[in-house]
Amino acid sequence: QNSMVLSAAIFITLIGLIIYLHFVKIDQESLLVIGSLGIQVTSSYASGKESTTFIEMGQVKDVVINEAIHMQKVIYYLCILLQDPEDPQGISEVVPLFQSSKPRLDCLIEVYKSCQEILDQRKTAPQSS
Repeated sequence: QNSMVLSAAIFITLIGLIIYLHFVKIDQESLLVIGSLGIQVTSSYASGKESTTFIEMGQVKDVVINEAIHMQKVIYYLCILLQDPEDPQGISEVVPLFQSSKPRLDCLIEVYKSCQEILDQRKTAPQSS
């Protein structure tokens, strides 16, 4: 009976590990910004599974670096602010990026500058009707 309980515990642990690797453990995160199309956020899990989210550039109001206090520590993260369709000056949603990798502030600043360059090009480019 003890060996049966031990076997069941090992089996449940293995199943839990597989679920963790497939759905929770993010191995790599990437951000692709194309001024004329939008922003693609890709998360690669430890199991090899990939999750991709695309945000149309028309929905993007701005990209900002936000800060939060967590466990007596200030953490910084990059966010996409989505424009409220009913109120052009309002924000409908804040989409945090790089939640698993938690890059340092100097890395976030480099990504932020690149995103702002692309967003500024989009704002200064002539709009076609």
